[in-house]
Amino acid sequence: MGGFNLGDLWFVIAAIFWAGFFVLEGFDFGVGMLHSFIGRNDLERRVVLNTVGPVWDGNEVWLIVAGAVIFAAFPGWYATMFSSLYLALVLVLAALMARGVSFEYQRKFDDPRWRSSWRWAMTVGSALIPLLLGVGLGDLLHGLPINSSHNFTGSFLDLLTPFGLWSGLTLLVLSLLMGATYLTLKTTGELHERAQKASAVIGAVAILVTFGFMTWIHVGLSTGFVPKPIEALGLMAVIGAAWAASAKAEGWAFTAAAIGMAGTVGALFSELYPRVMISSTSAAYNLTIANSASPSYTLKVMTVVAVIFFPIVLVYQAWGYHVFRKRLSVPRVGGDESEDAAPPTGTTTTADAS
Repeated sequence: MGGFNLGDLWFVIAAIFWAGFFVLEGFDFGVGMLHSFIGRNDLERRVVLNTVGPVWDGNEVWLIVAGAVIFAAFPGWYATMFSSLYLALVLVLAALMARGVSFEYQRKFDDPRWRSSWRWAMTVGSALIPLLLGVGLGDLLHGLPINSSHNFTGSFLDLLTPFGLWSGLTLLVLSLLMGATYLTLKTTGELHERAQKASAVIGAVAILVTFGFMTWIHVGLSTGFVPKPIEALGLMAVIGAAWAASAKAEGWAFTAAAIGMAGTVGALFSELYPRVMISSTSAAYNLTIANSASPSYTLKVMTVVAVIFFPIVLVYQAWGYHVFRKRLSVPRVGGDESEDAAPPTGTTTTADAS
């Protein structure tokens, strides 16, 4: 393969969409995991979820687009990856459904057991998604049993590689860090104070987990001892996020956490290139950009479409975040705690999580 071509470009685009998904949805997952602990009662938990109420479903679209990019640009990669991770992806879909439904159903009935069940569906679902997707992405780099026909020959247990599990743990902890730092920007009062304390503690854990992840890539997987720039950036950003969280520099903490998440996901793809999936059976069976990409004409058409519509999507999503940028707070005496509370807007203080 000589020079940078359209196949390489679409590999980079696929990596950008995966990183974008984990950055945008990462704080959603973090908020979902933390809402049971940052909020001490039903009203506080409701306010915590309202911080992502207007944006969570739009953020999930990035996962669909990431999968669609692989399907269209690398059909060979898509076929092997999705068949290999089939059971894991079924669990991801179940977690996505449980999490999405819980936004709508938590407050349908004024029954403590009903609300508790959906609350924990949100908490567990939000944890499983980054964990399982992280395991899957880590397995791409670690290697799975794939034969000469690019068929997966292992079992579900073969997916639970040590590096894959650590990758999942890393993305889960980084999601917690993003969620905690996001809540410091979107809440006031006691919720803000609890989120601030949580972000400082989670930041320290995130440093250790991310350092272990980056070290494992180079030492455990024998990719060399010199980190790539994106890997160094990711680790330094996580360290910066932890420091900023401790210093109560909220905006910097969230920004650094987002860069740390993007750098961590980017590290997986940068180490994969020019491969897209490694075979633990034989290096000769590796899937690469060259042997799994779509024809040149298909990639050209996709490139034209991406150039036109991708900027529009970014502007639209940025505008949505601008509209819903206000902080939320728990209402005091006389506050509205009814089931008919208005849906979240850019200026309300509390809202229905749906």
